[in-house]
Amino acid sequence: MNPSSGQDDQRPRLHFTPPGNWMNDPNGLVFCEGEYHLFYQHHPFDLQWGPMHWGHAVSRDLIHWEHLPIALAPDEHGTIFSGCAVVDENDTSGFFGGGKGLVAVFTQHAERPQTREPLQRQSIAYSKDNGRTWTKYAGNPVLGDESVLDFRDPKAIWHEAAAKWVMVVSAGDRVRFYTSPDLKEWTFASDFGAGEGSHAGVWECPDLFELPVDGGAAGRKWVLMVSVGGDPDDPAGSGTQYFVGSFDGTAFVNDHPSDTVLWMDRGRDNYAGATWSNIPREDGRRLFIGWMVNLKYAGVTPATVWRGAMTLPRELTLADTAEGPRIVQQPVAEVERLREEIGRWSDTVLRSGAEWTGDASGNALEAVAEFEPDTAAEVGIRFGTAPGEETIVGYDARRGELFIDRTCSGRTDFHELFPCRHAAPLDPAERRLRLWIFVDRSSVEVFAGDGRLVMTDLIFPSGPNRSVALYSLGGDAKLSSLTLYRLA
Repeated sequence: MNPSSGQDDQRPRLHFTPPGNWMNDPNGLVFCEGEYHLFYQHHPFDLQWGPMHWGHAVSRDLIHWEHLPIALAPDEHGTIFSGCAVVDENDTSGFFGGGKGLVAVFTQHAERPQTREPLQRQSIAYSKDNGRTWTKYAGNPVLGDESVLDFRDPKAIWHEAAAKWVMVVSAGDRVRFYTSPDLKEWTFASDFGAGEGSHAGVWECPDLFELPVDGGAAGRKWVLMVSVGGDPDDPAGSGTQYFVGSFDGTAFVNDHPSDTVLWMDRGRDNYAGATWSNIPREDGRRLFIGWMVNLKYAGVTPATVWRGAMTLPRELTLADTAEGPRIVQQPVAEVERLREEIGRWSDTVLRSGAEWTGDASGNALEAVAEFEPDTAAEVGIRFGTAPGEETIVGYDARRGELFIDRTCSGRTDFHELFPCRHAAPLDPAERRLRLWIFVDRSSVEVFAGDGRLVMTDLIFPSGPNRSVALYSLGGDAKLSSLTLYRLA
């Protein structure tokens, strides 16, 4: 949970936010000694992006977070950009006297003395007390390439088959893979990305992990996740793509044609996400969290005390489809512990042009709904916060698209691209539209098609949610079921 503030009642109740000032990318996601660590890009002295530090928080359930002191601060090598953290179980680094500990791998950003262009190099630090204090390696930086301006955001993993560390790092319009025996000395292995996927902006924040397909029934595949940001001509702004293929410890091979683009989230506000390392085998989940914003307006969203929030933590799986394996996302099960049921409804006909309205007051709501569109051209849910103020989650049956409409969601005047209605293709299985929606004060997250389609959007309403209205246009629809919860 987050501290409340009378100065800033937009602060969400479920989603992680900093105690104050600026936050962006999640960093150093690692599980160690019963705690989930969340480090993050942080400017502790201003609401705007500035000299980057690593903020730090820990949790035992992914919902309630304890804020800790700044973990890493700028030094003579530069400010502290994004990166990862790993548990060095076998003391390959030699930092832990034969024991184990945490090692952070991160980008340090500086300026080249002559040209003032970016100089980005990778450094490491280690902790012997579960992340409470950190010592930077005396041999930093451990990896650099001055021929590349954008060379950042390392993600390191231990590759068991190859018995070595592997690091993937963004390098302009592609990613590079390096290997190491000790996290200190790195050797170039391969690169990936030229002509692959979307290049609507610089590549950032790569992640690499292996997942079973359909729980292992269809084998296992590697997933390479890359955020793409900053295309000035694209109104959608930034987003995160992923590739599915094979990885042998040296090179990644994409299973799909090079022009295939797979997006993690079809909403406007999920960027620079990453996954936790070192989740225990008995748990077995691949857990993800993203920065809930768009690069188009990250620096101008309404803020007085803090700026920046994370998505809900999500579990990622791979499902086999007719087009090949695809990522499925679900909110972590821990969220369900917060439920306070408002009510249940079922088998209700929604007449064309009419609405069913119910009370749903609260700052944090969860809605689990199933519709049968029948003859309706459009069916959906309106979340009302004030007269004339609402956020709509709907399905356009004629186009086969799920959409979020936030044009009248509250304050939208801070950027011309913020008020919008945007959509993504969705083919409901057996003509049943299943939606799982979370509305948390200043955000809406929609999981559709059992998590095969996800849309995440910021909203800035004038107050908490007050009502929920179900509607049908251009024909009748059926509400098969609806359960509403307040999330305490």
